[in-house]
Amino acid sequence: MSLIDRAEARRKSALAAMDPSEQAALGQYFTPYQAALIIAGLPRIPQAETIRLLDPGAGSGMLTAALADRVRAECPDATIDVIAVEVDKSLRPDLAETLSDIEALGNVKTRLVGEDFLTWALRSEDRFDLIIQNPPYAKLQTGSARQNLLRMAGIDVPNIYAAFLALGARLLAHNGQQVAITPRSWMNGTYYSRFRREFVDTVGIDGIHTFESRSKVFGDTGVLQEAIVVSATRGQRPDKVQVFTSHDHRDDASVRSVAYNDVVTADFIHVPATEKDAEAVAWMTQHAHHTLADLGVTVSTGRVVDFRSRDMLHQERTEGAWPMVSASHIRNGQTSHPVGAKKPEWFHAAPEVASKLLVPAGAYVVIKRFSAKEERRRVSAGVWNSDDAVAFDNKLNYIHHNGAGLELPIARGLAVFLNSSRLDNYFRVFSGHTQVNATDLRQMRFPSLEQLRLLALVDTTSQDTIDAAVENVMNAVEIAA
Repeated sequence: MSLIDRAEARRKSALAAMDPSEQAALGQYFTPYQAALIIAGLPRIPQAETIRLLDPGAGSGMLTAALADRVRAECPDATIDVIAVEVDKSLRPDLAETLSDIEALGNVKTRLVGEDFLTWALRSEDRFDLIIQNPPYAKLQTGSARQNLLRMAGIDVPNIYAAFLALGARLLAHNGQQVAITPRSWMNGTYYSRFRREFVDTVGIDGIHTFESRSKVFGDTGVLQEAIVVSATRGQRPDKVQVFTSHDHRDDASVRSVAYNDVVTADFIHVPATEKDAEAVAWMTQHAHHTLADLGVTVSTGRVVDFRSRDMLHQERTEGAWPMVSASHIRNGQTSHPVGAKKPEWFHAAPEVASKLLVPAGAYVVIKRFSAKEERRRVSAGVWNSDDAVAFDNKLNYIHHNGAGLELPIARGLAVFLNSSRLDNYFRVFSGHTQVNATDLRQMRFPSLEQLRLLALVDTTSQDTIDAAVENVMNAVEIAA
């Protein structure tokens, strides 16, 4: 068996022996054989006499083995110095065996550090040429010792995997390269905005590998999170980013070279895996320039959480009840109520409770937060307009003006734009989520108020009509609002 085959056998053995609840608590998702080869294949190998490697949270050593094997093949005369950090005592025997195998390659020195990577990294003075990692995925508890320790070091992140990325960037030597497989969630949204800015200030992203399949990269571990591989170099910002795309970790990847500024922006990181993706980003950047805040409106999440409000929700209308609007009421860009839905369609509560959960009469844009697998659109919006107050389900976002309704033409124009193919194509590049978060909508760009008023005149029953109108209005010279 080869070095990689033996490491894979240890990974499977370690995975089978683990308690699933303990694995989830530690956020451990071991890297499969083919995924390890993809990750190890992404960085450049430095031409140096000594090459220093680091694997934070090394597990059974799969990534270390894949990278060391490649370094030895491409730089047969170099000395390889490896440090593998692993806090889980149960994994260290397997990791030690893998490190022993790596030393057998010749001219390799390894060291196993049996500590929590976060605390070790904060005091380490070592610097590395290559860092390869599949960091643990687990939320940082507010006020926890770990979170406080990281904040004292200037690292403010909601998840441990982002802390691993931040610390890895700090441990790179000049021109050193880090490659990591992580969820895509850090690339947009307010939760990771500070981390994202500091990360791209420290390193230049030079390679991205994205997978079309969400579920197969870590198929034997039960992970459904969208995984993405990113390589970045400390002290360098390339002109181009190499973007690789494959269906999953077993398929050959296509590759395209994308201008750095089309991937990394001040607000978020795009992943234009195809020419269609790149065109979607370029079109939106050229034509849409206004945030919701610029337009004087904002977006919130519906106030009614069904399982907390069961006694207030009714299938049939009762005296004094208000409409209860949920995702089932948005169909083909229209909002209708009632529709005979399975979920309750009416809301009734005492005045003091209702005042906290109802939204005043008026016009609103309602957007589904979650899309079903069979739906062809990621973003689906409609206009709600009534003379009575209304209850919006928590699975909806709604656009409003200071808590009240919008001008009806503005609401209609926003719904047309949100239901356009241009917006849907862009959102798929912008966001790695299947859900549409309010924070995503706040960061996105929209037409001007005048353009929205023009879009309000469109027949919304036809997708072709919507798309043609968006092209015509947005391609015209923008009129100042």
